Amino acid sequence: MKGIFQRLFGGRNDAGEAAPGDAEEYNGFRIRPAPFAAEGQWQTAGVIEKDFADGRKEHRFIRAEKHASRDEAAAFSASKAKQIIDQNGDAMFEVR
Repeated sequence: MKGIFQRLFGGRNDAGEAAPGDAEEYNGFRIRPAPFAAEGQWQTAGVIEKDFADGRKEHRFIRAEKHASRDEAAAFSASKAKQIIDQNGDAMFEVR
């Protein structure tokens, strides 16, 4: 578990690539896919960011889906982030 969080929160994945990747703008949010190597495949993961008057807020996510390639995982991570945005909007940043 520790390895997952190190990779997602600023570490490097098993292929030596830094996470998260380049940002994509979507409905006022920035999506940064951050798949990481896991069990010979690539795990769905990413970061959703938005700038507010009091600063930038981030929502990090990891999902169970695994993919054969990093590119597939990054594309799926971006679509999963859009789904999270559409379902939750700014509420995803609320402290629970």
